[in-house]
Amino acid sequence: MAEVDLDYLANVTTGGFVVSTESYDVEEEIFLCIKTESNTFGEAIVPVFFYLIFTISLLGNGLILFLLLKFENVKTVTNLFILNLVISDLLFTFSLPFWGYYQNHEWIFGDGLCKVVPSIFYIGFYSSILFLTMMTVDRYMAVVHAIYAARTRKLVYVYLASAVIWAISLLSTIPKLILYGTRSDNLYGNLCVETGYDEKTIQWWKMVGYCQQLVMFFLIPLVVILYCYTLIVVKLYRTKMHNKDKAVKLILLIVLAFFICWTPFNAALFIKAQHLYQGNNCDDNIDKVYLVCRNIAYFHCCINPFFYTFVGTKFRHHLATMFSNWIRCGLRYRHSSLSSKISEYSPQTIYE
Repeated sequence: MAEVDLDYLANVTTGGFVVSTESYDVEEEIFLCIKTESNTFGEAIVPVFFYLIFTISLLGNGLILFLLLKFENVKTVTNLFILNLVISDLLFTFSLPFWGYYQNHEWIFGDGLCKVVPSIFYIGFYSSILFLTMMTVDRYMAVVHAIYAARTRKLVYVYLASAVIWAISLLSTIPKLILYGTRSDNLYGNLCVETGYDEKTIQWWKMVGYCQQLVMFFLIPLVVILYCYTLIVVKLYRTKMHNKDKAVKLILLIVLAFFICWTPFNAALFIKAQHLYQGNNCDDNIDKVYLVCRNIAYFHCCINPFFYTFVGTKFRHHLATMFSNWIRCGLRYRHSSLSSKISEYSPQTIYE
């Protein structure tokens, strides 16, 4: 997901024509591929998916944040990791309405937000993957190396790991902050794209982004997750834990969801990187496949909360408590309203 292919949005907006850059520092024309089918396909499905993911993720992560702050002690190892994961998902989520609107319109949010929005998007996206990986490592240590983890699993360990993850995410996003900017097109208005540099430089940074996504934010996390959860399952089956089958099913579900959501996207991204390296970046079919796979990958940010909180007994108990409190408050309010109405029309009131 690191390569959101936000430059694709520019291709959609420009319709794939040659865009002159004579009013900028670069004295050459940049050819934007004519991708009529994929552009039409993207205009139809991308905004719907972006708004849907935004709504579900905002509600899910917002609810977890509320339950975490209201019912839980945030200063524990597990809860601090969950808090960071929720913040990452929300950062990613907040940028989606901008891209959903931009998919079918020009960029109206100014040059500053053209740099800030992609940066927030990538910071949230990168950190979300890394926090998922770190939480897997933490669970591995707590289960497989319980004695060692009991001595070393302190808050300072969470603070240090979180600082490293946020630093890596921020550093990985710096090229986006530098490259992205607005430029005006005579036919299609303002665009928010990688600009201000010659085409070779932009293509080189795109390739760096592809490789960064594939290696740092997919292959390494996938290997770590598979390794850790495999050893966790082995450890669980060697113990006499009474509900180990339920724990194993949850682990398999987490791994399967990660694999299903991220593998097609990264496979499509790998093909796009190959085409870019070969100088053939105008394939309509791969772009349509890429769009579908990308939306599936983004959907993983919506289901993160359910795997890491709602499936746990503790958070489900908090959720039940919250709803029962709301129901009691509603019944109490209804009862008080009914009592006041009865009092208003009681015989004493009527004859006064």
